[in-house]
Amino acid sequence: MHAQVQWKWDPSHSRIGFRIRHMGISMVEGAFQKADIKVTSPSEKQWDGTKVNVTIDVNSINTANQKRDAHLRSDDFFDAKKYPVIRFESTGMKKMGKDEASGATVYEMPGMLEIKGVKKPVTLKVRYYGTIRDPWGNTRAGFRVSGEIDRADFGIHYEKKTESGNLLIGRKVYLDIPVELIKAK
Repeated sequence: MHAQVQWKWDPSHSRIGFRIRHMGISMVEGAFQKADIKVTSPSEKQWDGTKVNVTIDVNSINTANQKRDAHLRSDDFFDAKKYPVIRFESTGMKKMGKDEASGATVYEMPGMLEIKGVKKPVTLKVRYYGTIRDPWGNTRAGFRVSGEIDRADFGIHYEKKTESGNLLIGRKVYLDIPVELIKAK
């Protein structure tokens, strides 16, 4: 039996991104700039049963607008002073098949997501693009993680509306997280 493999994320080739509807007519994108991601897989190319632990620094939110970022850190949204981190802990990954369009192997990754002290189960979709040896001798694996959550499920109840009745900020948050992992030495 093989020993489990430890991985660290490569933040210069990864992004914890999200999109959310703005006033019902467009999307605003953002990302968290600081996080700690630990991954333990059964082997270098075996991902069934992989465990993922993520801790995100809420204060690192970046939507390319400082005023909006400050508002998102306020108690209207994340209340970063009281809840400075977002956590996700997977309960494993399960192979679901192949994405013919991209050639990726598709997995489901259920786990517990904690935002503002509220823990809820979520299931994320993971596309695995492969494992390679880079020019510097490191083993790397590439993924894209996606999913949707309702911000209200996690205590973010900003419900202001436009004149036409649209929410200023949509409730559904779309996660888009490209990740490169480097095998720990």
